[in-house]
Amino acid sequence: MGNLGSKSEETQAFPIDTKFKLPSPLPSWPPGEGFASGIIDLGGLEVCQVTSFNKIWSTSDQDGSDDTNVTFFEPSSIPDGFSMLGCYCQSNDSPLFGWVLAGKDVSGQTLAEPVDYTLVWSRNNSCYVWLPTPPEGYKSVGYIITNLPEKPSPDRIWCVRVDLTDELEADALLWSSNDVNVHGTRPKVRGREAQGVSVGTFLISKDGDDVSLSSLSCLKNNNFTNLTSCMPNLDQIDALIQEYSPRFYFHPKEAYFLASTKWYFENGVQLYHTGDESNPIPVEPTGSNLPQGGSNDGTYWLDLPVDETERERVKKGDLKSGEAYVHVKPMLGATFTDLAIWVFYPFNGPSTAKLGLVDIPLGRIGEHIGDWEHVTLRVSNFNGLLYRVYFAQHSGGVWVDTTSLEFLDASNNFAAYPSLNGHATYSVPGLVLQGNDVVGIRNDTAKSTNFFNVKGRYSIMAAEYINDVTELPWVNFSRKWGPKITYETGAEIEKLQNSLTTGSIGSSISSLLSLIPREFSSEDGPTGPKMKVDWDGDER
Repeated sequence: MGNLGSKSEETQAFPIDTKFKLPSPLPSWPPGEGFASGIIDLGGLEVCQVTSFNKIWSTSDQDGSDDTNVTFFEPSSIPDGFSMLGCYCQSNDSPLFGWVLAGKDVSGQTLAEPVDYTLVWSRNNSCYVWLPTPPEGYKSVGYIITNLPEKPSPDRIWCVRVDLTDELEADALLWSSNDVNVHGTRPKVRGREAQGVSVGTFLISKDGDDVSLSSLSCLKNNNFTNLTSCMPNLDQIDALIQEYSPRFYFHPKEAYFLASTKWYFENGVQLYHTGDESNPIPVEPTGSNLPQGGSNDGTYWLDLPVDETERERVKKGDLKSGEAYVHVKPMLGATFTDLAIWVFYPFNGPSTAKLGLVDIPLGRIGEHIGDWEHVTLRVSNFNGLLYRVYFAQHSGGVWVDTTSLEFLDASNNFAAYPSLNGHATYSVPGLVLQGNDVVGIRNDTAKSTNFFNVKGRYSIMAAEYINDVTELPWVNFSRKWGPKITYETGAEIEKLQNSLTTGSIGSSISSLLSLIPREFSSEDGPTGPKMKVDWDGDER
């Protein structure tokens, strides 16, 4: 190991100075072939996750202050036989909770020492970021950082044979200064069948500099056809859901709750067909008589009971019968498992606008029949640790690191907050505006006594790599879970403008048109989970 120099004295404490721990120790996972074994074979190159680090340098150590500081680390306590592939960087505003991969050559010539180094960036004579120069037929997958201006020794970091690498892209911005940007990294191609593997490292770039993107690569899993060697089996999936699944807390004023698909079908929901609208067909409890496959061609759709009393009753859902539906899929080259947890709401209620200090109900805008929402847990296949959670919100969503979740009852289960009427899901309660401080659509969340525990009522909707999982017929219903919407957003806006006496509010409300989520103004009801782009792809 080369001399890294002395550690800078800290003048200010940051959250990163504390290593994050889950509220409850992890259980012993049920036995299986390779999940949570600590090592994954990518095809002659074994990798492990290293979560112990030595601090090299922090941006907070320099003169002046930054809005967001970061710290650079070198992995430590690397297991015997494994070699460093890159260093780690994290924002200082959250506890230390990261990882980088280390590699072990088990088939010969999958790793090679660099032939040289290029100085990518330095600061204050105390931080030097070096890019390894790989030999022919190899690529670099991470930087090495030192406190000294001398080039590191060649055996400090290793390069990877080109067939075990893939193209990466910049992820979230970690830190920016007047001469450099620091981003996280991720495979450029991601999804259920993508082989790119994240190394856990970072990317240094300068404004307008694309060279840095081509200078580093991510890894590639050439052993991807053998998913049982690293993915969880059914017993392990159940253990993960029991350990980590969310509890959905509904707003005290919520009137439209989730329900199981079985309850929905058993309570008068009917299948309609173009050209034969007067003869709808009751749907079987499992959806066995729904059309299978095909495309969302507009020829079939579901609708609530015709009887108005029954229609209003079914709209409200049935929390007691609620059930979550889980899609289990490999992610990041099967080094992680994504547990996409879907819930179904029979009805999406109307929206409310916030115009300055005034709240304006938006009539029927936002209403639609059939509402699928989800959160996704991203779990490490090396150790079963939960690293991130995706909260779907209207047409998009956001990843939240495990360090920022609201854990419940000293357990590793966390809170999720569906917004009032709209059911977009958030990690903390409060108000989120779609728009700006003057004009926006309200997304209100709050905790009430009405909640739904996923781990109590769920089923595996799909897990393509497990032969024993059979998809229910409704999963492959590619058409709409609601009818065509009978109102037009523009007409509803016009009604509101005509009803408002305050001119400034009346003129401002027209700008809401650009803020209305796409599904609110669409004429078609939503499709089911399998028709969404994130079924096979990554969340964003």
